[in-house]
This record gives sequence, C-alpha cells and structure tokens, in this order.
Amino acid sequence: MTLAERLAAALARGHDEAPELLTGDQVGLDAGPDDALTPAAVLVAVTDRPRPGVILTQRADTLRRHAGQVAFPGGRLDPGETIVEAALREAEEEIGLDPALATVIGPVDRYRTVTGFTVTPVLAAIPADLVFVPSEHEVAAVFEVPLDHLLDPANQIEQDTVWRGVDRRYWEIRWQDRRIWGATAAMIVNLSRRLRWS
Repeated sequence: MTLAERLAAALARGHDEAPELLTGDQVGLDAGPDDALTPAAVLVAVTDRPRPGVILTQRADTLRRHAGQVAFPGGRLDPGETIVEAALREAEEEIGLDPALATVIGPVDRYRTVTGFTVTPVLAAIPADLVFVPSEHEVAAVFEVPLDHLLDPANQIEQDTVWRGVDRRYWEIRWQDRRIWGATAAMIVNLSRRLRWS
C-alpha cells in the first residue's frame, strides 16, 4: 500500500469515528460568520519514507503577519481558485514544490484564525528528500518533522495566554529547537484526532 493510500485509509477511518475537533482560535471573540473571513489553504505535505515526515516552514522575520512563526506552506485563495489549487500554488511559490509531485489526498477540517482567515489544510503525499527552494521574501527555512511526533497527543501541549484582553488557549508542539504553535499546531491536533495512523 502506498503512503497516499495509507493516509486516505486513515482519514476515512477518522471520518467514520467523528472525533472532537478544534474549530478555531476565535473563542471569546466576535468572529462573525465564515463568509466574513478570508478563505485560505495550506498544504500538509507528508514525505514518503519509512518514517514519514511533514514539511513545515519558518516564516521570514520581515513579514508583516506571523513573522518568524512556523507554518505550513499556504495562503489566501486567488479569485476562482479551489482549495487544492491554492494549497499547491502556495507551496510552489513558498518552497518550490512542483505540484506534479504531490499526490493529493484531499482537504481536511478547516480552522478559523484570530487574524480573520478560514484555513483549509490539504493533505498530500510527496516523495522523500526533495530539494526545496524557499521564497526569499517569505520563508526563512524549510524543515521536516516526523509525522508520528506531530500526531502524538503527548507532544501536543495546551497553553493559555491573554490576547487583546481575552483569555485565549492555544496549542504548542516542540521539535528540536522549533516551536510550532497557534493555528498551525491546532490544525495538527485536528489532524491527529482525524487520522487513525499507525
């Protein structure tokens, strides 16, 4: 069975079990309806190796939003674009991933962010050991984290803080010297609850 087939089968089992999912980090805030939010897509690219990994980026420190944070490649949809098209385009623009090398499994559970986006992750399998070319203006680094590390609930730590005067809870996952947190970590938590991976 290929990696893409294994991921698709795990995702199908997860849909049958209807896990409790995180819908967004807008709790306690006036988020408004979904159509008031900007649609965006990210690519969850899983590498085809004996111990699969997930490709993540460290955003450039010069960016206006989320500078220096860890994120999936992704961004807002262009007019007329589908979720999948946007995720693949953004991955090509940000890390130089050839869309033809991605075997798309499909969109998974969308997530609402405090910055006004409704983000849909797109799960895909890609070959191992590709050479990525980070976008000079957007991406400081591209790195890989083992999928089993990200999906292990023991590595998913819930934290709390005050944001704009409102108590806010968020998720954090550590990998080596990297801190994965906020919406990216929450989407990983959802994926771990949705996938039944072994």
